[in-house]
Amino acid sequence: MTVVQRTLGRVTAVAAGVSVLFLVVGMGGVAADGKPGGPRAEVLDRGLVAVDTKEGVFLSWRLLGDEVTGHSDTGMVGPSFAVYRDEERIATVDDSTNHLDEDGDPDARYTVVPTGQDRKGAPQGQASVRADGHYDIPLQKPEGGVTPAGEEYEYRANDASVGDVDGDGRYEFVVKWDPTNSKDVSQVGYTGNAYVDTYTLDGELLHRIDLGVNIRAGAHYTQFVVYDLDGDGRSEIMLKTAPGTRTLTYDEQGGQAAAEYVTMPKKDRKAGYSHEDDYRLSAEGYREHLVETFLGWHEHTEVRAGHWPETVEEGLGEDPRYGYPLKREDAEALADFFIDEYAPGRSERNDLRAFEGFILDGPEYLTVFDGESGKELDTVRYEPGRGDDGLMWGDYAMSRIEPGNRVDRFLAGVAYLDGESASAVFARGYYTRSAIAAYDFNGKKIRKRWLADSGHVPMENPFNDSPHNKDGTDPKMGALASQGFHHMSAADVDGDGRQEIVYGSATVDDDGTLLYSSTGEGHPDSEVSGEEVKFGHGDAMHVGDFDPDRDGLEIWTVHESGTAPYGYAMRDAATGEFLFGGYTGTDTGRGMVGDIDPDVPGVEAWSSVTHTGERTGLWSAKGGYLGEETPGTNMGIRWAADMTTQVIEGIDTEDRTEAPRIEGWRRGTLLTADGTLTNNGTKGNPSLVADVFGDWREELVLRTEDSSALRIHTSTEVTDRKLYTLMHDPQYRVGVATQQTAYNQPAYPSFMLASDTDWSAVPVPE
Repeated sequence: MTVVQRTLGRVTAVAAGVSVLFLVVGMGGVAADGKPGGPRAEVLDRGLVAVDTKEGVFLSWRLLGDEVTGHSDTGMVGPSFAVYRDEERIATVDDSTNHLDEDGDPDARYTVVPTGQDRKGAPQGQASVRADGHYDIPLQKPEGGVTPAGEEYEYRANDASVGDVDGDGRYEFVVKWDPTNSKDVSQVGYTGNAYVDTYTLDGELLHRIDLGVNIRAGAHYTQFVVYDLDGDGRSEIMLKTAPGTRTLTYDEQGGQAAAEYVTMPKKDRKAGYSHEDDYRLSAEGYREHLVETFLGWHEHTEVRAGHWPETVEEGLGEDPRYGYPLKREDAEALADFFIDEYAPGRSERNDLRAFEGFILDGPEYLTVFDGESGKELDTVRYEPGRGDDGLMWGDYAMSRIEPGNRVDRFLAGVAYLDGESASAVFARGYYTRSAIAAYDFNGKKIRKRWLADSGHVPMENPFNDSPHNKDGTDPKMGALASQGFHHMSAADVDGDGRQEIVYGSATVDDDGTLLYSSTGEGHPDSEVSGEEVKFGHGDAMHVGDFDPDRDGLEIWTVHESGTAPYGYAMRDAATGEFLFGGYTGTDTGRGMVGDIDPDVPGVEAWSSVTHTGERTGLWSAKGGYLGEETPGTNMGIRWAADMTTQVIEGIDTEDRTEAPRIEGWRRGTLLTADGTLTNNGTKGNPSLVADVFGDWREELVLRTEDSSALRIHTSTEVTDRKLYTLMHDPQYRVGVATQQTAYNQPAYPSFMLASDTDWSAVPVPE
């Protein structure tokens, strides 16, 4: 057991009889240039790993950010390290933070200690050898269940994140459990409950958050932030909750010890809401919901303002035939007409008689939990609320009628908006209305920092309109509408020491104002030729320093709309200026960046049109065409010794399952992770890719085939590159916290990480 004693500005960890002092870096303040003093860095231990290989025992450990004193030709300057096998000193390592013990003993215990008089008290590392070449964290799979429709479901481990929840310098793992009937937000049907577990490295289940029946399960619903939000050295967990959400804790024998529901606001309790409420709609319940919507039609704000047709019949293209306010029997007749005739007439895929399992009503909350105990610390209302079932969001306007779709697209992440303290960022919507809320947590209360809201996109008829790629009603933030992706990023795009929110094709400044919204001239071959149109929505987005010859950061995106001026584009992150790209006229579904070719300066970018299988090609960071063949697009990973990027391949769908592989563009398969699976169907993403142990290389975290464990693979290639842990780069660290959101994307540091990295340009952490 590690005892952690906290004093002002430092954390003293007493472990295994050794007193180790860590300094908390970047505690705030303002530098001489007027910029913030810097983000608070996590206090981490040495992170030593020892892996048995054919060549010997491979050792890898962290260089901490506050140990860096400068740059060299092959990396960062920092302390040398003494390596011990049991009690024997076997090496001194100067130019890296890894070592291959060719005479290694799989039964030995290794220790790594920084050398020098000035390093007394700095963390040392101890590790036993991983004989299997990987490390498993045992998981406790939840019991399956049966939906109200009688469908059975089981559970499988899904996305994961990390945070030091107890302040001992080691990461714990937070794992989301998805039921086998989890749904995309556009798919009908009930789902089982979603669970979020927290495990120690030894596999102890600290607690389980049961989100309850009023949070649907799927990639777009539950984005969980794991981060030290109050600066006390311990990570919290923040996520969207609802009536019925509770924390389950366990005794030493693994039995359930307690269950505590989140605290409902007094106003909700007085209104009669309870944790027994179930807002899941049956098919008949949806029909009744539609009847109630029509009964209140004459009072809707858009109808009263004259923006929408005065009658439901006119909205459905029919002549008025009922008096308003509607009588119940008339509203029921209209609901049946809408379900059985109007909707199928718009698209044969509209089967609203089968519409069930959605949650279109009831309170929505945002809750922060103590990461170690699972105790609720504070609960507030989720902003913005849904308002309705998607009628105002455009869910009824397109040929595909999809109640609960655009209104229930959620994103979440972390950003250093003031340059010093971490804020949680939660968002709703991106196809039409887009709203982003930033929150601070002081250890007791959640405080809203700002809300950036585009407002709804105006429509003349909510049952027949084209609300995509248009501005919202807010006079200052309206251009944010329709620009969001299935992911978002936090990065200091303008160099002021504060991170902005890159929300797809638009960027919100650190103060919640709109920095820019990218538009371009419609392509001559498109139906909007010559018009100024938005870049619009897309599935994949990457923000980092990709071009070594340009100042600042770049953004690589792919775009979904056939009217978008570009199907794939590289932009300047500070201004949104288009740098290079190409028009496709179709849904360009996937895109990725990485240094896959060390002979090409900087980072390469590529994309593919997944709906047709067409490849759009490989490009240099400057826009030079490198050929038609491209790597995969599921997930990138920094695995190789030379700082090139590799790609993770693998899929787990109903008709095809492939073991995850790490593929090098030039070298082929570097690892086949037999016995494991990727997540989220064709997305094929691991549970996590992050620098959680060892040197600067990223670990590959996967679920085992039976979800009995998280399996962690570490690169065992000896490298001569010396770099501090990527987790001490603020942009990378918040990128890891955001990785689990919707369509998982890699995390990128604030500097160019590639085979030709200019070490003098790599920041030295303060």
